Amino acid sequence: MGLGGISIWQLLIVLVIVVLLFGTKRLGNIGSDLGKAIRGFRKGMSDKDDEEPRLEADPEPLPNAAEKSKAGQSD
Repeated sequence: MGLGGISIWQLLIVLVIVVLLFGTKRLGNIGSDLGKAIRGFRKGMSDKDDEEPRLEADPEPLPNAAEKSKAGQSD
């Protein structure tokens, strides 16, 4: 008994059918494309993590509209 009631022989039969349908070259291309996509996703996530602290470290907040109008009325 294998994974969830699927035996090793059933998995091998499915693998043989997939190889016959797609061919080894196309399966290799699909695998490499999938690997590139995963690397790109991880890089994008790490770039996003790097940008967040820079956005939070704002040196001086901008005054809002109410503060600007009060400053303009006193002059």
